[in-house]
Amino acid sequence: MADNRYNKTYPISWEQLHRDSKALAWRLLELAPFEGIVAVTRGGLVPAAIVARELEIRLVDTVCISTYEWQDQQSEAKILKHFDVDSHGWLIIDDLVDTGKTASIVRDMVPHAHFATVYAKPAGRPLVDTYITEVSQDTWILFPWDSESQFVQPLVGLQQEK
Repeated sequence: MADNRYNKTYPISWEQLHRDSKALAWRLLELAPFEGIVAVTRGGLVPAAIVARELEIRLVDTVCISTYEWQDQQSEAKILKHFDVDSHGWLIIDDLVDTGKTASIVRDMVPHAHFATVYAKPAGRPLVDTYITEVSQDTWILFPWDSESQFVQPLVGLQQEK
């Protein structure tokens, strides 16, 4: 089903993602130490690696849930890999909490972990403990792994075409 609720696009560069993930690590530093990190794949992998480095966490696991296909949200989440360890002292890392659908599943799976995301939208924000940047609900965040650089016509050239 097509989801037409995204009116804006917010592109994130690799550099910005790194800075924001490091800022998340700074915020989490006061809560450390953690037993390990549970990265929510796929989006949480890169931020989890950065946070793991900054907090010197060597134990990193994943929970794998599929809910998005480009801008289409699937009607039913697919749990591809569970996390079956006592969640006390663990840190969950994801790139984004959007509607809260994935976050709710992960919360049920890892109930005692601290949940942190780099970006948060209003609908999902109450499900996470820590985040860095809030983005409006109608914005599609374009992560660097979903885009590539290309030539863009200068504004003057666009006006001349009209």
